Amino acid sequence: MNYANIKYCDIANGSGVRTTLFVSGCRLHCKNCFNEEAWSFSAGEPFTPAVADKIVASLAPDYVNGLSVLGGEPTEPENQRGLVDFLERVRATYPDKDIWMYSGRTWEQITRGEWHIPGVTDRILATLDVLVDGPFVQDLYDITLRFRGSSNQRLIDVPATLRRGNVVLWQDDPVFATHMM
Repeated sequence: MNYANIKYCDIANGSGVRTTLFVSGCRLHCKNCFNEEAWSFSAGEPFTPAVADKIVASLAPDYVNGLSVLGGEPTEPENQRGLVDFLERVRATYPDKDIWMYSGRTWEQITRGEWHIPGVTDRILATLDVLVDGPFVQDLYDITLRFRGSSNQRLIDVPATLRRGNVVLWQDDPVFATHMM
């Protein structure tokens, strides 16, 4: 697996201050994608153990809330296989920090569709706190939305969804959810 970029102290891709990993490779090719340069699976650099170690170390400070994983597309089979052990390591090392993942695929496609890889996908989902799902749709673009680009995309509370067996949406802080700041 390759990665296209890593952002330290990111505040745009999840709540609080985060380290954000952008994996390479995406077959979706959403119109007006903000990260088209990461569509190629060969974009960027190899995701080596040294890179993983640097990301894990970057999560140590108390002011860092967690890790976000974007793309490219993290749910491409190649990327799922490249991420699963790393995400389990992050979860084990920092059980109180949250992990967000962004996918252009829906929860239903990831959990029951062809993108569900036995022995891999469920392990990834078990590490996540929030999954932002669904493709970016330019006609549904809304600048007022937090942590997503278009109104079709959902912020899914993964642990609650796994417990209940149906999609439970993540609840933002009410001061942000109302847009009344």
